[in-house]
Amino acid sequence: MRGPAARRRGCVWLVGALLGALLGAGCAGPEQVPRDTGAGPAARAGFHFVDVASAAGMTVVGHAGRPHKDHVLDSAGTGAAWLDYDRDGWIDAYVVNAWRVEGSEIVERGQNALYRNRGDGTFEEVAERAGVTGAGHWGSGVAVADHDGDGWPDLFVTNFGANLLYRNRGDGTFEEIAERAGVAVPGWNTGAAFFDADGDGRLDLYIAAYIDQQMPEVLAARPSLDWKGVDQVALGPFGMDGAADHFFLANGDGTYREATDEAGLSDLALGYGFAVCPLDVDDDGDVDLYVANDSDANYLYRNDGEAYFTEIGLWSGAAFDGGGAAQAGMGVAVGDVDGDGYLDIFVTNFSEDYSTLYRGEGEGFFRDVSESSGVGQATYLPLSWGTDLVDLDSDGDLDLVVANGHIYPQVDDHAEFGMTYEQTDLLLENLGEGRFADVSKEAGPGFAARRSSRGLAAGDYDNDGDVDLLITALDRPPALLRNDSAQGNWIGLSLRAAPDGGAVIGARVRVVGGPLTLVRDHSPNASFLSAHDPRLQFGLGPLDEVDRIEIRWPDGTLQQLERPAVNRYIEVTRPDAAESER
Repeated sequence: MRGPAARRRGCVWLVGALLGALLGAGCAGPEQVPRDTGAGPAARAGFHFVDVASAAGMTVVGHAGRPHKDHVLDSAGTGAAWLDYDRDGWIDAYVVNAWRVEGSEIVERGQNALYRNRGDGTFEEVAERAGVTGAGHWGSGVAVADHDGDGWPDLFVTNFGANLLYRNRGDGTFEEIAERAGVAVPGWNTGAAFFDADGDGRLDLYIAAYIDQQMPEVLAARPSLDWKGVDQVALGPFGMDGAADHFFLANGDGTYREATDEAGLSDLALGYGFAVCPLDVDDDGDVDLYVANDSDANYLYRNDGEAYFTEIGLWSGAAFDGGGAAQAGMGVAVGDVDGDGYLDIFVTNFSEDYSTLYRGEGEGFFRDVSESSGVGQATYLPLSWGTDLVDLDSDGDLDLVVANGHIYPQVDDHAEFGMTYEQTDLLLENLGEGRFADVSKEAGPGFAARRSSRGLAAGDYDNDGDVDLLITALDRPPALLRNDSAQGNWIGLSLRAAPDGGAVIGARVRVVGGPLTLVRDHSPNASFLSAHDPRLQFGLGPLDEVDRIEIRWPDGTLQQLERPAVNRYIEVTRPDAAESER
């Protein structure tokens, strides 16, 4: 979220930066449920999405401060996550909530929702029973990982206020341990991600932060920023101090110690941090880190393999747009959009500025290809947030989905600027070789609805092989866009740690079949304050067989599966070192 001075600040930052530079596989998948759309055959030509949230039982309203969004916190929104918390083979949904405020009075402290998947297309809300309601905090984002290596996925919830770490007991309930674990960290915390930074088999934790504000300042705020000379809107982030990000190394006993400075991850610019995404940017086997900053240079931290990072955003080409200006980084998606084997990075940005597609060119270099790819024109007017690069029609290439919504309700009073507060979301189809076309208007009623959307989590909640979309929005329940599109063949992977532990997040997977070579990093914590389905899904198009699947686990262990069956989910367990050498 940025004010009119964003590009000016970006250029100043660029000058400063340049001056500084001069100085085991199983095959049992979960049951699949046939769809009943109530409107003819499920498979249709092209894309087709239907919002089934209400019918599925996802009805908890996501509160978002005051109606007129008097403070920037009112309009930031919250994230959502997919996870199989009870390990029954069906992914469940967790949706973070905030507060409802009128004037300077707190009217309602919203409760986070945990939707247990019944396996029949509906969900049961069980947050209170499971003990994960959010403890009355103003919620922000969520990350999912088995943080203690016991085989059960845990929840890390960032807040405007102390964070929460919900340890999964394995009996349908959770225990809140953030303070004991050392990761409570007060402040306005936003995106977070677990990954193994030092290769010791334990998951470490990075937490982004936005601005340094206290609740009394939030409640006292009134619109005071001049917007285009026609209205007053919420101030920020300019005029407010940024807050420092944090990095924690795992101790191995379920606790953490802060290691931000010693790891080279000091947030020297105090950027307005939002999204965090681990990825192996240079394909050297260790996990690097990308952080999207609002109105500041984005950070790209390259890992030396022993948890020491060097910030290379400017050098790599992924800090600014192609013109050298900072943008309002909100959400992040990573994937190989053009099939060249290199990961690309997509970052969502503010209205009247395109969201940016950075094409990976190998060895950590990137180039802004937003205009030539077709992404620039499609994303220029919307204000964009959650996102994913995901194969929504299983044709073998990654499509792009973007959640949109303005931060100023006041824009509805000024139609002359062509903007609205509630907006439709975007679906950009990959036409091949990383060229995209906007097919949102032909993608069904799910993409015709207007919301002020924020978090986006992609996941196959009905186990039919295609990927559905969970999208949060301000002051309303989430949308659940069921994917009823025509589909090609596919294969899904559920990665598991070996009995002796070890990390799963950060694994690199290659699926090779005929002319296709598909590359993914296992990094579910990304988007905007959200976490995707922990399973990896690969579209195969007309291919009905796969030659092999190659997995490089975070500890360097290599594994290969020969001719796995398609159109199903396969559970793959990391072998121990002795087995992988045979």
